[in-house]
Amino acid sequence: MTKPAAWTDTLLTSFAEAGYVHASPAILQPAEPFLDLSGEDIRKSLYLTTDLTGEELCLRPDLTIPVARDYLASEQAGQPAGFSYLGPVFRYRHGTPSEFQQAGIESFGRADRAAADAEMLVLALNAAAALGQPRVEIKTGDVALFAALIEALDLYPVWKRRLMKDFNRQANLAEDLDRLTLAESPVRNEYEGVLAALAGSDRKAALALVTDLMSIAGATNLGGRSVAEIADRFLEQSTLKGGALPKHALALIKRFLAIAGTPDDTVAELRKLAADAKLDLTAAIDEFEQRIGFMAARGIDTSAIKFATAFGRGLDYYTGFEFELHGIDNGIVPPLVAGGRYDGLLSQLGASTAIPAVGFSIWIDAFSTRAGDAS
Repeated sequence: MTKPAAWTDTLLTSFAEAGYVHASPAILQPAEPFLDLSGEDIRKSLYLTTDLTGEELCLRPDLTIPVARDYLASEQAGQPAGFSYLGPVFRYRHGTPSEFQQAGIESFGRADRAAADAEMLVLALNAAAALGQPRVEIKTGDVALFAALIEALDLYPVWKRRLMKDFNRQANLAEDLDRLTLAESPVRNEYEGVLAALAGSDRKAALALVTDLMSIAGATNLGGRSVAEIADRFLEQSTLKGGALPKHALALIKRFLAIAGTPDDTVAELRKLAADAKLDLTAAIDEFEQRIGFMAARGIDTSAIKFATAFGRGLDYYTGFEFELHGIDNGIVPPLVAGGRYDGLLSQLGASTAIPAVGFSIWIDAFSTRAGDAS
């Protein structure tokens, strides 16, 4: 797929003028970060290979992790820095080319999170307009609000981890909410002793026990699952045997996930939920409200934004603000532009301290029809 040079030049020039330096990460990347940190949709669509040393590699399926890795390897690591990019990425996509162009921006190290989030949305809207889509539908969410709710509830740690993991897998979330309200059947199995030993344990204790047991057995994995994955599975089973998810917690979670509308209306509903349930969600709601203010100050009509507490993008590394821009008048279903905040990713990639991060990607092929009409 080709694009008129004027379009790409205009896009990259606008990013440079906004202070984002052009980045060109390697196409061939270590597979481990994508397998460990990306969402299920990306993991199952990777193009994998192995080099002569046995290291598993992949063609980059997106550019966020490669840009982040290059930043961490540079002298700028830990300092505020912004990067832009435009280049090919590779994912299996049924019925469409597996190699396609992706552009975008990544911003690292900015402490003013709410302002940086607003800037990302402004730049994304400008990019959509430059590529021939000045009118778009803005869909947003904030996984930090869900995280704050789950943390405030009196739940077993294993339930909290499971629900957070499910949030980006919407099909699993509803199913697990129902399953966690039912006490597991008292059927005994060959691991009954392990489950009993883990009852009430935290993840560190469970990992230590399973590590010891597997060491005695001389195994490092089982059926392709790591020790950590096995420990998490045992913890889930032992917790489920201890009883059901409290009904009041289920009701609050479902009430939370039903909140949707304009950002201003959402703030009011969230504060009411927190007050009714006597939960401290103040910090997360305050940051959400600050972001709305910065968006309005940058000229965005916030009343036109569609916000939903249940909105998630399917990537495991998102930690806060998430958004998608969709076409209004051309029937495009997938997003034209999508992004969000991922403050935990750089630590997971090896940073010694937490580094704030936010960015977005542009699906260039989604604009191809409109761009062709305009060229």
